[in-house]
Amino acid sequence: MNQNCLAAAADAVAAPLAAKPAAVRTITRGATLAIDIGTSTGWALRACDDYISSGTVSFKPSRYDGGGMRFLRFRRWLEEFEEQAGPIEAVYFEEVRRHAGNDAAHIHGGLLAVLTAWCEENLIAYQGVPVGTIKRFATGKGNADKAGVIDAMRARGYAPVDDNEADALVILLWAIESKGGVR
Repeated sequence: MNQNCLAAAADAVAAPLAAKPAAVRTITRGATLAIDIGTSTGWALRACDDYISSGTVSFKPSRYDGGGMRFLRFRRWLEEFEEQAGPIEAVYFEEVRRHAGNDAAHIHGGLLAVLTAWCEENLIAYQGVPVGTIKRFATGKGNADKAGVIDAMRARGYAPVDDNEADALVILLWAIESKGGVR
């Protein structure tokens, strides 16, 4: 390294970080996304204009897919979803503590890892919502069945096609009404 490079490097280290001009940022409210994670993932979105939409998407692999394709498709779906929905400010998801089987636990854990890593990379706040909280918010009972949650969402004027979409709607409505559980 020549003498000029050493001097430039020393100046760069000595220069205070605050000397760089600050970027101008505009504060806007982003969209809120609620997800019921699984092979059939339910989602509900409150856009910046407060419009609520919902649906389901399947990440079931085909017989020719490798073991990681489900997770790659989920990540791609998240990226495309944010592009279309505008900036996402917060993600809420169903926090499952118990699974029906070993495979379901592995799949859920992998999808959750992809979701939380994606949120971290994109500086998006995320929070799990316990299953009992979701059911209690929807029906008044923490141990309500799937049909009860679907009926509760229909009573509120939504038309979920299955329990995954219904759960995502409940999570979104809970997040909006409780401000993410903050009292």
